Amino acid sequence: MRVHVVQVAYGDDEPVADRVARVADLVRAQRGADLVLLPELWAPTGFSYRRWADAKETVDGPTVAAVAAAAKEIGAVVHAGSIVETVPDDAAPDARGETGRGLWNTSVVVGPDGDVVATYRKIHRFGFGEGEPTLLEAGEDIVTFPLADGTVVGLATCYDLRFPEMFRRLLDAGAHVVLVPAAWPLPRVEAWTLLGRARAIENQFVVVQCNTGGEHGGYPMGGHSQVVTATGEVLAQAGTGEEVLVVDIDVADVAAWRERFPVLADRRL
Repeated sequence: MRVHVVQVAYGDDEPVADRVARVADLVRAQRGADLVLLPELWAPTGFSYRRWADAKETVDGPTVAAVAAAAKEIGAVVHAGSIVETVPDDAAPDARGETGRGLWNTSVVVGPDGDVVATYRKIHRFGFGEGEPTLLEAGEDIVTFPLADGTVVGLATCYDLRFPEMFRRLLDAGAHVVLVPAAWPLPRVEAWTLLGRARAIENQFVVVQCNTGGEHGGYPMGGHSQVVTATGEVLAQAGTGEEVLVVDIDVADVAAWRERFPVLADRRL
């Protein structure tokens, strides 16, 4: 499986509509990929959270539609990163989440036909009382989806990396590969790379991480997107700017490694 990790770099001065068009063109340039991954909240910006209410959209809104059209052109599965998801104005109260805000940090995956194949609402909200916890609902569901060849792909987002119990749940749901889009800042980028390797090693699956570059909301972003095998080997890692990683993954190696080193069979908790 050929994976293209598109590390998008941007600043607060780039209009959202221009960035959506630019990133859609970046996706179109990934012809030959089986799977393309974009970063978290690349359209509304990951750290300029005061803009999120104005940038909200439904899953069938303009950001996903632009990426879906590009995915259809290149015939690839594309993880469109995440959006600030809202529900239609006429949605029932119980569809607006626990607090009634009706906003989520939602990852969206589209298939090679342009149709949505999976959505994941971020479970762990980052901010310690600011940002995501004050504006967004928490997701509740572990999400996986199958590729055409039977590979099971799990979904997580950014801050989720700090919660190993979630990745155990993805393992138990059958995941061979986990995709992690992010807006992870530069001062903590060592944790970003280390935690990705840890999650891969302890669960014996492939972890594909796509971070953001540039600076927004006053925060320099860390980049260092990477692809980590089930043994913890880093197959490729980006720098801090805009960059595309092209990596071939042999998913059969996941099952082979689990058989050769059956650590998961010794779980007791």
